[in-house]
Amino acid sequence: MLDLVHTFFSNLVNIGLLPEMFSYGFLVNAFLASLLIGPLLGALGTLVVVKRLAFLSEAVGHSALTGVSIGILLGEPITAPWISLFAFSLLFALSLQWVRGRTTVPYDALIGVFLAFALAMGAALLMLVAQQVNAHLVEQVLFGSVLTANEQDLLILMVMFVIIAVLAWRFSNQAFLTAIAPEIAKSQRINTKLHDYGFVVLIALMTVAAVKIIGAILVGALLLIPAASARLLAHNLRSMLLWSVMIATTSALIGVLLPMYMQWAVTTGPAIILTACCWFVFAISVHSVKGVSTRA
Repeated sequence: MLDLVHTFFSNLVNIGLLPEMFSYGFLVNAFLASLLIGPLLGALGTLVVVKRLAFLSEAVGHSALTGVSIGILLGEPITAPWISLFAFSLLFALSLQWVRGRTTVPYDALIGVFLAFALAMGAALLMLVAQQVNAHLVEQVLFGSVLTANEQDLLILMVMFVIIAVLAWRFSNQAFLTAIAPEIAKSQRINTKLHDYGFVVLIALMTVAAVKIIGAILVGALLLIPAASARLLAHNLRSMLLWSVMIATTSALIGVLLPMYMQWAVTTGPAIILTACCWFVFAISVHSVKGVSTRA
């Protein structure tokens, strides 16, 4: 299937509709990964901002460092330690949500504790991993490299895309009501606890799926920045969701394609986040101009 896609892009290059760089299979893979990961992170990021859980996405993202390290140390393939990565990130997210319901510690403080644990454990294990494998792999885990995306990575992103699309179609209204007004949601017989657990599970799964593309350190940023920018530009939740998806997708595409086209020596993960930051500056500027016009 992927070979057909590569052939299609090669034909477009041959007839002059696309630049020559699209004749490389790895770039086509990166392009497809960006088209998948942008809408996913943009949609989930909207809920992250509405629920005020930006810190949670960072904590889960950093837990991926520990998951990757454990997988490599247990003998999983160096380029795909998926079992340990998924298992640890899910355990981390579910444990955080479980402890939240059984303690009076403020949620942001609790996330900070878990984040510190994830960072410390990940850093300690990464030092052991760096002694066994190429140090470049450690950099890839930290900052990502969409140009190394293969058929397996695209399949995982496609599965996540389908899952989140189905859940959004079926439960999006309930999820946003739970985020904005949990008491009203309970009065409507919506299981808010189930929604909370489902949300952290989705964050964990999406983080794992995006680690290779964006990097463990930066994946939380692409969950947060597009949605934060969208909040400044949108007038309601629907437009905020659309803006967030658009900003995340364009950030991913520009961050991948522009450095390749301009032949810049920039890692794709940071390039994607810097593009998203440019969107945020634009959103602040537009919001400020609107504020001045309204006061006038």
